[in-house]
Amino acid sequence: MTDNTLNSELALHPTIGSSYGFGWSTMSKYFLELFLVTIVMGAIAIPMFLINALENYHNPAVILLKIFAMAYGIFIIGPLQFGVARVFLKAVRREPFQVKEIFDVFENYLNIILANLLVVAIVIAGFFLLIIPGFIFVVKLAFVPYLVMDKGLDPVEAVKKSWNMTNGVSWTIFFMGFLSVFIYIGGIICLLIGVIFASMWVNSSFAAIYHAVDKEGEAGEVLAEGV
Repeated sequence: MTDNTLNSELALHPTIGSSYGFGWSTMSKYFLELFLVTIVMGAIAIPMFLINALENYHNPAVILLKIFAMAYGIFIIGPLQFGVARVFLKAVRREPFQVKEIFDVFENYLNIILANLLVVAIVIAGFFLLIIPGFIFVVKLAFVPYLVMDKGLDPVEAVKKSWNMTNGVSWTIFFMGFLSVFIYIGGIICLLIGVIFASMWVNSSFAAIYHAVDKEGEAGEVLAEGV
């Protein structure tokens, strides 16, 4: 590990500024790799976007296409987003990775599908109850993809772990998500290429805060064992 990398690692804390700053440095360091990951995911998502654009049409063929789009989102896009989370986490940790690793999710496909479905079901239930619980669940379950891919946890364990890990940083995650909206708006203003950069920065930043919280948790466990 180089001195510059070490200094960058030490500068990472579970705060908004530190996470977005580290996310920016990660995006800069692995720009081409993360750019390709984002482009690949965008290309894979094109069919779903095209079908959703037919919302003003209600004939049987369009209804079938919309059902297909929903299934495509759940069984293809959702799991691949777990793979993207893993790649961005490796980039944040300065670990070697390859773009094709986003497809490694199919080696643990059932576990990832169940984790994704569980998170979606909990969040939807939260929004049905009231808007505020929905946002709370989104924040508290933000680390589930990383925990499934990084720690190999099953869906229930990942949900429980994410809920506990986000204690103390829930507001930080919420405001990071709020800030990401404006980052994406800025990307839209800069046309398509800006959205790609926005996605790279946001994904890097959320991987950074997970890494920061995970490091603090590991350090706390070591201290507890030493007492």
